[in-house]
Amino acid sequence: MHLGPGRGVIERAVRLALDEDLGRGDVTTAACVPADAPGAAALRAREPLVFCGLEVVREVFAQIDPALELRVGATDGAPLDAGEAALTVHGRAASILQGERVALNFVQRLSAVATLTRDFVACLPAGTRTRITDTRKTTPGLRALERHAVRCGGGHNHRYDLGSAVLIKDNHVAAAGGVAEAIRSARAFAPHTSRITCEVDTLLQLGQALEAGADVVLLDNFDDASVAEAVKQVAGRALVEVSGGITLERIELLARAGVDVISVGALTHSAGSMDLGLDWIE
Repeated sequence: MHLGPGRGVIERAVRLALDEDLGRGDVTTAACVPADAPGAAALRAREPLVFCGLEVVREVFAQIDPALELRVGATDGAPLDAGEAALTVHGRAASILQGERVALNFVQRLSAVATLTRDFVACLPAGTRTRITDTRKTTPGLRALERHAVRCGGGHNHRYDLGSAVLIKDNHVAAAGGVAEAIRSARAFAPHTSRITCEVDTLLQLGQALEAGADVVLLDNFDDASVAEAVKQVAGRALVEVSGGITLERIELLARAGVDVISVGALTHSAGSMDLGLDWIE
């Protein structure tokens, strides 16, 4: 079972999407389908995937027509083969047709994030402590939903927003006057419960970050040999995160090198869409 985003988040996202698609009505359905005609449709995977988006689909149809009935066959995080149905929806045909595209837009996107995350997690060697995490490179307005999809794929979440953790990036270093200066300022400002993460671009900066007392060092765009050398230099004094240029082929090597966290922006910014369809049931 995966703890999903709050109901308020889902309601707002769905309301905005429906207003975008149905704000002026549905002239095609009004013209072609009798108002009270019954209908039913199955939400099916058309390729193997990790399903995600059940509560969003439920909310889409509930906002359009609370009388619609969903019969659920798969919960979030469940693998589906091509042809398998995640759910069926029954009720007024017009209501089903009006919600079809919005429901599919959500579930296709969220299932893609979950499936891509599953692919990355599957590359980790057995028994590793290394985590695959997302980043803040999410679709505006859909962060909570996409982060839920990452968890459904077996991944973990990074910081939620700018207020949730201290993460010193390259531009912070430049604006503060250097790695050590940025870390010292962050340490003086942050509460004692906060870890200080500092992104570094070179092994020289890594040494500066360790000397200044960073709790986590983020190796940005390091090649594999440099990652191995960095882990050796850290020697357990800080957690090691890597990011930038992360591919499926690199995951096992990075994990075996002793990296604690692999953050992958592609989980959300490059996931695309999975192929699911709403097939009419005669």
